[in-house]
Amino acid sequence: MAFEGLSERLQKALSGLRRKGKVSEQDVRDTMREIRLALLEADVNFGVVKDFVKNVREKALGAEVLDSLTPAQQIIKIVNDELTKTMGEAAVPLNKSAHIPTVIMMVGLQGAGKTTTVGKLSKYLMDNEKARPLLIAADVYRPAAIDQLKVIGDQLNVPVFDMGTDTDPVEIVRQGLAQAALQKNDYVLIDTAGRLQIDEQLMTELANIKDLAHPDEILLVVDSMTGQAATDVAKGFNERLDITGVVLTKLDGDTRGGAALSIRAVTGKPIKFVGQGEKMDALDVFYPDRMANRILGMGDMMTLIDKAQKNYDEKQAQEVADKIKENTFDFNDFIDQMDQVSNMGSMDEIMKMIPGFANNPAMKNFHVDPKDIAHQKAIVYSMTPQERENPDLLNPSRRRRISAGSGVPIVKVNQMIKQFNQAKKMMNQMYKGNFSGMEGMMGNGIQGRLGKMAMNKMVRKQKKNKKKRLKTKHFHS
Repeated sequence: MAFEGLSERLQKALSGLRRKGKVSEQDVRDTMREIRLALLEADVNFGVVKDFVKNVREKALGAEVLDSLTPAQQIIKIVNDELTKTMGEAAVPLNKSAHIPTVIMMVGLQGAGKTTTVGKLSKYLMDNEKARPLLIAADVYRPAAIDQLKVIGDQLNVPVFDMGTDTDPVEIVRQGLAQAALQKNDYVLIDTAGRLQIDEQLMTELANIKDLAHPDEILLVVDSMTGQAATDVAKGFNERLDITGVVLTKLDGDTRGGAALSIRAVTGKPIKFVGQGEKMDALDVFYPDRMANRILGMGDMMTLIDKAQKNYDEKQAQEVADKIKENTFDFNDFIDQMDQVSNMGSMDEIMKMIPGFANNPAMKNFHVDPKDIAHQKAIVYSMTPQERENPDLLNPSRRRRISAGSGVPIVKVNQMIKQFNQAKKMMNQMYKGNFSGMEGMMGNGIQGRLGKMAMNKMVRKQKKNKKKRLKTKHFHS
């Protein structure tokens, strides 16, 4: 998970409060000291840490908090709100031109993942806006930079404009923009050169490209793993180019979180996207409130819902919901759901997005080995069509045959069938809005209640959509 270290430290700092019914001023001061150390260890800018702790302490020591019935939960909410505020309050959309093309200039140091981010952003625009982007290869210094962009362009079926490595980058951009005007591309993404560090030659070149292209967006790509250095880089680029936003990359690595918590406060410029993973669809809009929830172990149901809507076919989802309701969910559906979930990301990450699971001690070492998923598929594929549709047929002799056919020990086959039956039962309970069997896992604190509220909301929305579909169907008939 992104910010794993920071998340663990902050949750540990707040754990003492969670166990208390009444909270004293000394409890607050002790917690603030722990939070301060957690932020500094995560490489958050010292000035940002100082302001953050000061604001939280002032609000937490208020009489209306300490004298309330739930002071610990209110203080956790104050920390959550301050984290959200520090990272920017709300998601900030891309700036768009009143006429095509919208020009996006990508800048950053070498090794930050700039060229890959150009590809990811172009895919994001195609998927979400049905855009027709043109990529301009203006990095003539880094070996194979142009070839890398061409490979990405071929992979995404996006045109790449280049003039080789012997032409001035400003001229490449000039002719690239002319090409975009002819082709009527609605977006132009300029992949500029980077350096190992900020230098005058680089900044002059970027300033000249800016003066020529008049970009609607100047997005700074920053490696989140560089911590405090990322803030210094952002400050340097902003002073010379007046950037419009930031893209944080490598958020899936062992990042300490300092960049995300510092950049907005230091530069005043929003983080617009975050990159997690190497795949071209591994770029997400940055939501400060959702990230604050994840850092504090409160999960991130909204991102989970977004991922589900993106990867699930509505008709297919409704068919599965009907099967769950009728208790006819079988192994064919189980395999389909495994494939759908795999498209959303790793199971480890998905589970941590569910409120109550994220900071549950039992989830600390939770890990799903991809080999286990492959084994489960092998078990199902070794079943006959009748056995997949009717799991009740799986008597001991059939299970031994499936074990031999899949190359998986009989114990694993029995475990998998047991897990299937448990999952089927849990999904049926969730559909009916009954979470009594899950309360032990989710807990009764603020995170647990958030989880139950979010899940109940999902169920109500699903039932409401079904009623709407039935009304429409009745009207047309």
